[in-house]
Amino acid sequence: MTTNFEDDYLELGGKKFKSRLLVGTGKYDSFQQTREAIEKAGAEIVTVAVRRVNITDSSKESLLEYVDPEKYTILPNTAGCYTADEAVRTCQLAREAGGWNMVKLEVIGDEKTLFPDNEGLLEAAKILIKDGFTVLPYTNDDPIMAKKLEEAGCAAVMPLAAPIGSGLGIRNPYNIRIILEHASVPIIVDAGVGTASDAAIAMELGCHGVLMNTGIAGADNPILMAEAMRQAIEAGRKAYLAGRIPKKLYAAASSPIEGTIG
Repeated sequence: MTTNFEDDYLELGGKKFKSRLLVGTGKYDSFQQTREAIEKAGAEIVTVAVRRVNITDSSKESLLEYVDPEKYTILPNTAGCYTADEAVRTCQLAREAGGWNMVKLEVIGDEKTLFPDNEGLLEAAKILIKDGFTVLPYTNDDPIMAKKLEEAGCAAVMPLAAPIGSGLGIRNPYNIRIILEHASVPIIVDAGVGTASDAAIAMELGCHGVLMNTGIAGADNPILMAEAMRQAIEAGRKAYLAGRIPKKLYAAASSPIEGTIG
């Protein structure tokens, strides 16, 4: 596989992005730290929890004072929504507040694991797509559900690597590979990335991007981790495009012995 990395873009909602690292905005010590981490990550898409961050009351401090919507693509998300109806109404609120039509859709099914309620997710996705939204759904690593979401009209599918905030990395790379094999929309790993090597592995598998929050915000040094994640995403993507050597059970000499003097 040979592709010019300089001409390599992630396309979502009809827009091209050079960065394949999408970042969240929760769990930082301050809005200032959030901004610094986003800048170090080189992210172009920033996801914001509509129900947890002020984006509508101009009398109070807002994240949008630190993350310029003219510079970044704001991706409202429905974190904390447990029903399709809640999620739909939250997306509609985001559109009314900022005119945002591209949304990260979450419908949570369990408070402890934060695994998605896939039935509710698919229901909400269909409603929002019909209403003109560009939908990026957070789902589990189930290839069947991934295909259903794609067929419903989702612009991308975002399977989890591991539970939200767990930092466990990709627990089932084989399911991710199956999802990738059958997908015709971008696949973006969402949730569970703990460190740079996790991000690189996702990209080496062929994923089109990675969305993360806790892996950066929860680090001892979020700014330095943001930079590490940026480098890992770029390295993993380049390795995927370059095409790795096949794995072999036995050694293969770096210097061929054919034609050597006996």
